[in-house]
Amino acid sequence: MWAETYDLHSHSTHSDGEHPVEHVAKLMTDNGVLTWALTDHDTASGWAEASNVAKANGMTFIPGVEITCTPAHAPMEEELTRRERERASASWHLLAYFPNHVPGENDETVASFLEWLAPKQDGREPRMRAMCARLEALGMPVDVEGVLARAEGSVGRPHLAAAMVDAGYVEDKQEAFERWIGDGNPGFVPHEKPTIQEAVTAVKAAGGVTSLAHPIYYGVPVKQLIDVLKTQGINAVEAVHRSHDDAYRYELMQQATSQGLGITVGSDFHGTSYQQHPGHMPIMLEALIEQIKNA
Repeated sequence: MWAETYDLHSHSTHSDGEHPVEHVAKLMTDNGVLTWALTDHDTASGWAEASNVAKANGMTFIPGVEITCTPAHAPMEEELTRRERERASASWHLLAYFPNHVPGENDETVASFLEWLAPKQDGREPRMRAMCARLEALGMPVDVEGVLARAEGSVGRPHLAAAMVDAGYVEDKQEAFERWIGDGNPGFVPHEKPTIQEAVTAVKAAGGVTSLAHPIYYGVPVKQLIDVLKTQGINAVEAVHRSHDDAYRYELMQQATSQGLGITVGSDFHGTSYQQHPGHMPIMLEALIEQIKNA
């Protein structure tokens, strides 16, 4: 049985999304989503608001977060070429879900996870200051305080890209990433990240489950990728993502289910100005990660 009522990967102004939580929830509802996860980068600051607005809109809310980690496998040039990717992402993103947690209620295990997560979010500000300093040295001064003010929770490169557009240095956010602040470009500064194993351990200790986000970004052939996920103790893979074509989705689903892993589905919605839309993501319910399906 297939459904298009799940969207388990989205962002708000609590990280690098362009819309506040309430508007993201409305867009999800308008697009037929019944089970929604807000997965802002390295922060849970939007959970309570999202839980309340989801309930008001008749949706089931799954508290989530997208954790920025170090890669667990080196990219392979042949796979990057096959998937028409110029380079691999400098980090792997782990989606963590807490389907049994009710935001606002006392939950010591989840509180411990959030304590573990907090320094990862805090580490984004020094990195942003370093990137602004690099841009200034390149002749593009940007007010770092203004960039930080754009984020309600976790600041990210899209906030910096928006400031560069406003300053007239680039035509759009895409140009900012492709020329200046994307991985490996002159204004890029990496930041300290946990390993995948460290993140998985922290999430499991809090009763959560994990899924590797948008694997096409990492340049690892599907069979090796699924082997890595099993070795690392990850529960699922985000087989259905807006960047994946049907053939890649099918390959991921087949390999994951044959190895006993679940799958997740997400639009990775950041905002309408990116020409993105939430929902409308078909998923085979039998393969959906069990803890979320039963939430």
